[in-house]
Amino acid sequence: MIGLAIAAVVVIYAIIIYNGLVRARQVKEEAWSGIDVQLKRRADLIPNLLETVKGYAAHEKETLEKVVELRNRAQAVPAGDIAGRAQAEGLLSQALGRIFALAEAYPDLKANQNFSELQQSLETIEEEIQMSRRYYNGAARDLNVKVESFPSNLVASVFKFIKAPYFEIDNPADRAVPTVKF
Repeated sequence: MIGLAIAAVVVIYAIIIYNGLVRARQVKEEAWSGIDVQLKRRADLIPNLLETVKGYAAHEKETLEKVVELRNRAQAVPAGDIAGRAQAEGLLSQALGRIFALAEAYPDLKANQNFSELQQSLETIEEEIQMSRRYYNGAARDLNVKVESFPSNLVASVFKFIKAPYFEIDNPADRAVPTVKF
């Protein structure tokens, strides 16, 4: 009788742990979806931004083409490749910084209302991406703690729960403020 009660408590505890792991995994997936939505919004704005800049900075073709290339590369990363997506998006962010630095060299462009609105929209999206990244990384941390902590690691290994990668920039150069030279 006592043995049966202990077994029942262990099973109930394992179920609670399992449900906690499932919840943590779902929160992580929802957080990744939030990042993905913001990255898509940014990718959709980039063509409009580039068309506006092209009119003023036609001789900056290489910079503009690089942004298009990096946008396409970021969109081509498979949905589940968080590390690859983080790297591609970091490079794209750096290239967008160069576009905004170009605006400083072209006062007419900086004063253009369309460019200003696009720049403001992108800045807002960049802030939302940053918040989404923090939320995702917090959800990944919570899942990872459960996957690695005892006794939940026992349940996690049985049901093949794995650690989630963080959305981070691997290359320190991607964190640098972009510079534009003429």
